[in-house]
Amino acid sequence: MTKLLVDLAERTAATYLEAVIGLLLVGGVTGLSSVQSAAIAAVPAGLAVIKGALGVFIGRADTAALLPTRIDPASRP
Repeated sequence: MTKLLVDLAERTAATYLEAVIGLLLVGGVTGLSSVQSAAIAAVPAGLAVIKGALGVFIGRADTAALLPTRIDPASRP
């Protein structure tokens, strides 16, 4: 379970940072403030948590990956 939580936390943090940086880069075009960008970036990060939770049921139980165990390269000996 700990491995899953670490995996999910890393994926969520990466998604959030990517979204914030992307929104800040286009902030001048969209007119979004830094606070608005940070708030909007929480949406894809939340979706990453949902995806990771689904990964427990679809893929390997100890990771947030959606790949089925039979084709997951990390599952091969």
